[in-house]
Amino acid sequence: MPLIKKHYTAGFALLAAAAVALTGCSQAEAGASEVDAATATSAADFGGMEGLIEAAQAEGELNVIALPENWANYGKIIAAFEDKFGITVNSADPDVSSAEEIQAAKNLKGQDTAPDVFDLGSAVALESLDYFAPYKVETWDDIPADHKESTGLWVYDYTGLMSIGYDADAVPEPESLDDLLGSEFKGKVALNGDPTQAGAAAAAVNLAALQAGGSADDIQAGIDFFAELNAAGNFLPLDPTPATIASGETPVVFDWSYNNLAESKANEGQRNWKVTVLPGVAVGSYYNQAINVDAPHPAAARLWQEFIFSDEAQNLYLEAGAYPVRLAAMIEAGTVDEDALGAVGEAPADLVQFTPEQTEAASALLAEKWAAAIR
Repeated sequence: MPLIKKHYTAGFALLAAAAVALTGCSQAEAGASEVDAATATSAADFGGMEGLIEAAQAEGELNVIALPENWANYGKIIAAFEDKFGITVNSADPDVSSAEEIQAAKNLKGQDTAPDVFDLGSAVALESLDYFAPYKVETWDDIPADHKESTGLWVYDYTGLMSIGYDADAVPEPESLDDLLGSEFKGKVALNGDPTQAGAAAAAVNLAALQAGGSADDIQAGIDFFAELNAAGNFLPLDPTPATIASGETPVVFDWSYNNLAESKANEGQRNWKVTVLPGVAVGSYYNQAINVDAPHPAAARLWQEFIFSDEAQNLYLEAGAYPVRLAAMIEAGTVDEDALGAVGEAPADLVQFTPEQTEAASALLAEKWAAAIR
């Protein structure tokens, strides 16, 4: 599914702008309580941020899904949102995949427990536009045009580097893909999920493709590498979790740098968990924020988006080692957390971010070839 871009004639744009202006005035006068939050496309529809906050607090709850506390600092981000607005965040199924987030929205549609918002890998986001509601946050202009769907159906929020986390007491530091084929890694190398469903796992295959001579336009080399890893008996078909890392069940894990860094901190004194980014080309992949079109708490869902793209939450991503989408704008405005930025460092010069079209093609190839490659 391609990136959606809409083109309007000048006359239509002028009429639309006038309509929005008139709507904003009438809604501001009516008050946030009379706004249909489920159709709101910006805070202006509530008469401004104060109206949005009032409407969200009246709902009192927000349902999130697939947000582990140690993933990109979501534990702190959720706590900060609750403290700031007095809204209870219900966090369900923190370890499920992006595809399972959408399945939950299908299964729970019309129920109070359905997810209000999503945090999705790009492949799943691009396949799921019908499940999203358009919304533009107040910091919309800080986000590059190619990092968001033009109406706000999805917006990039943060990215990391695809890395390898490993137990330094169990295996040597891998310095190349070929190292992972050695006997020291027998039955030890895991992916964070199924690459046909989970963005982190798909990005690991993408990295292997680029490192093995493939390209962002053709990731077959990455699938071939994991087939070779499996044939060598080194691929471990176990979805890693904090528990499996702590127990030693998954001693080598392809995952985002911010996740592996979080495991290093979590296992201090228990497991000698190290993180490495392979030399050469690096891979990043933004995750996407989206609002469930059937959100049971539509105002709170929109307030969550405003918070996620605020300086406060964007700096919390950075604190965890994830690069927030508004980083360049915050550096220019002087609102970035300089200590966090210094600790994370700049992204590699040869960092590859797959385009939506490349993500779609890679996803299709994985769906066709992955199962046979590792059986």
